[in-house]
Amino acid sequence: MQTKYKSGLLRGNLLIAAVLMALLAATSPILTDTLLMCLAAAWLATTALLMAFSHRRPALVPWQLLPSLLLAALLWVEPGRHVTWLWAWAILVVLPQPRWIQLLQLPLALATWWPLRELLGLEQWALTGLMLAALMLLGFSRALDLRALRLSALERARLVPGLPLWPGTRLPGDLALERRRCLREGVHAELLLLHAPRHRCWSLAQRLCRMTHSFEPCYRLDPTTLAALLTSRNRREADERRELLWHYLEARGPARAIPLTGLASLDDERQALARQPAGLQVTGGPSHA
Repeated sequence: MQTKYKSGLLRGNLLIAAVLMALLAATSPILTDTLLMCLAAAWLATTALLMAFSHRRPALVPWQLLPSLLLAALLWVEPGRHVTWLWAWAILVVLPQPRWIQLLQLPLALATWWPLRELLGLEQWALTGLMLAALMLLGFSRALDLRALRLSALERARLVPGLPLWPGTRLPGDLALERRRCLREGVHAELLLLHAPRHRCWSLAQRLCRMTHSFEPCYRLDPTTLAALLTSRNRREADERRELLWHYLEARGPARAIPLTGLASLDDERQALARQPAGLQVTGGPSHA
């Protein structure tokens, strides 16, 4: 099943949950309860609507922390009314989130379970705690499995849907394949490295992808470094095309173009890029300010 269909199904489930939460908020007689559930409904609806636009990018930390804080607040304000929501902690630990937020949910779950002693009685309270601990352990186990699957999928997946932008982990293997292809077919290929401020890197990556051919992959090596494998018939055509590309990109930082036949070490070239002043430096050719 393709990612877009899975995203659509999850988006529909989140919207249904948002509607149900809004109905609960409308029928709640307690003002604090109503406000908290309205916030939860808004979080679910906004997450569903934004998913199609940002499903490849990690969510902001406050956005990931919000559902845990809302659940804790609901259980603290009205534990008798929402006691069955205690089991939601086992679901929240499975969501994609930073590890420290995942660990923070342990004391939050403990803090919401502890006041239930008078409500449930000692035996049911202890049994509830044991069941909650077991379910959260299963949730943590599942989260670790999903984290490994997501990391392996991202190594093969495009970082921006519809654009040939790939993770930097693919570049070393692609370099070896492209070098052999160039020697076999007698074409000219070069590696273009670009450095940009973190806040401009995504926009520069989109322009770079649009200016390259569909068979020329681009890479995001780190939050400030981009790379592209450019293929031309000969060195002269490569020079002309590079000039046009550099003019269109309007990049303000340093950049390097290295023919694959002269590329010795990717790490060395990245270090040279970090020391280089602004402008395009062509290995074995002229530099451009």
